[in-house]
Amino acid sequence: MKKFLFVAMLAAASVMAYAQPRAIGANLGGGLGFSYQHGFGESNMLDLAVYTPIAAGVGRWWGLGATITYDWIDPFGATVPWNEKGEWHWYMGVGGDGGYVFGANSGWVGVAGHFGIEYDFWFPFQLSLDWRPSIGVGLANSANGFAVGFNTPGIYQGITLGVRYKF
Repeated sequence: MKKFLFVAMLAAASVMAYAQPRAIGANLGGGLGFSYQHGFGESNMLDLAVYTPIAAGVGRWWGLGATITYDWIDPFGATVPWNEKGEWHWYMGVGGDGGYVFGANSGWVGVAGHFGIEYDFWFPFQLSLDWRPSIGVGLANSANGFAVGFNTPGIYQGITLGVRYKF
């Protein structure tokens, strides 16, 4: 019985030691989005953002886009120096981006970056300011069928304000 309790306590301690912080929330800016973050230790995370893109002049069309990035938290050992009750962190990462605008019959796929700063409150809540630039290939419906082009609007879009619950 003592061995069983020891093994059970050891298993519970190892699960608690390797439990990864996660956050779920919403992003606003250039469209409305949903965000999920999954931490890998204290210095890395996977960030998934699903959003509705808003293109200039085509507000009546709706679409769906997604960005997934692998981010490094406080890279290069540089931390934000003013930590009162909560904690400030900054992060940067790289990943992929893609989506489709249904009314315009166009889409895109490409490489994405992720840069941001966040404030983690002393309770399970965080605010962030993110920029997710992307560059890649765009497909657009034209009079002669589909046209392939360079997707440059993704570089200037993707600045969002995020609100997340940490669990």
